[in-house]
Amino acid sequence: MHNKHEKSAPQLAALVGSSPQIIGIRAEIEKIADSAASVLITGPSGSGKDVVAQLLHQRSRRAARPFVALNCAAVAPDLLESEMFGHEAGAFTGAIRARPGRFEAAHKGTLFLDEVGDMPLAMQAKLLRALETRVVERVGGMLPIAVDVRLVAATSVDLFAAIDRGNFRSDLLYRLDVIRIEMPSLAERPEDIPQLIEHFCGRLMGLPVRFCPSAVAALMEHPWPGNVRELKNFVERAQAHFPDETIGREELAKLLRPLARGAAEPTLDIPPATTLTLPPVHEGGGIDLKRILNELEQAYIMAALTASGGTVSATARMLGLQRTTLIEKMRRLHIAPSAS
Repeated sequence: MHNKHEKSAPQLAALVGSSPQIIGIRAEIEKIADSAASVLITGPSGSGKDVVAQLLHQRSRRAARPFVALNCAAVAPDLLESEMFGHEAGAFTGAIRARPGRFEAAHKGTLFLDEVGDMPLAMQAKLLRALETRVVERVGGMLPIAVDVRLVAATSVDLFAAIDRGNFRSDLLYRLDVIRIEMPSLAERPEDIPQLIEHFCGRLMGLPVRFCPSAVAALMEHPWPGNVRELKNFVERAQAHFPDETIGREELAKLLRPLARGAAEPTLDIPPATTLTLPPVHEGGGIDLKRILNELEQAYIMAALTASGGTVSATARMLGLQRTTLIEKMRRLHIAPSAS
């Protein structure tokens, strides 16, 4: 008979899919799980960065120790230091008793800092110092506390662009970005959608919901700007509206929410390459092909950024590129997202 106070085993995280990107990420997790090196997980919001962080912990030798998560964007800036490092009694108004912070709570385990790009600059300096010294001090305290944590950070913003804008410290980025895992958007791996639907349906409580093949095919064509999180919410909404039923095209029309108010996916207002005026080529040379290709690439990227409102993920989809590939091209061509 189980003791009523006995904790149940935590549910194992699952990185669902058989696309090349997901297979590669699972292999990378196995390879680096036991490393003490910091990991930076990048990718659009809702792509599953938190799942990767949990898997890194669960596959490591720290798995029996705590996994502690802190969303830097969800905590008020003036409370972030207390959340991260803890505080002593009387440190500030309302601090009735001493409380350990997330670093102490994650001792010998893993600390996951989500949306680290939203951290204020003053806190970035304190985080960097804690990572370098492996020591923290509670707010209002003088006693240094040694901590042993494996740090995993995640961001949905381009930290290199944030550095250029003066919003992120380059020394902190290099401290976090020892190992990087790049999560693709769901639109970049549509072949995983059937498995994800099956996975989310299997986790639902109550009457099941089913999807006919034509509905699944339609869902594989949907852009999913909210990525895996949006798909999960969609499956839950489908069960709430059509419990113990099969979802077809008619039901899909009632369930799917448009991207924007009557707006279709933006298109590029730029002539295709076949209509561009090409300089003459002759035996004597004189053509700087690299410069011409760079200018053409730059024109398409700038036009796509303008059409997408400066959203890098949407721009990458419009150009048929991986998000990380686009970021690298923008860096090479000296294009900032704000250039749109």
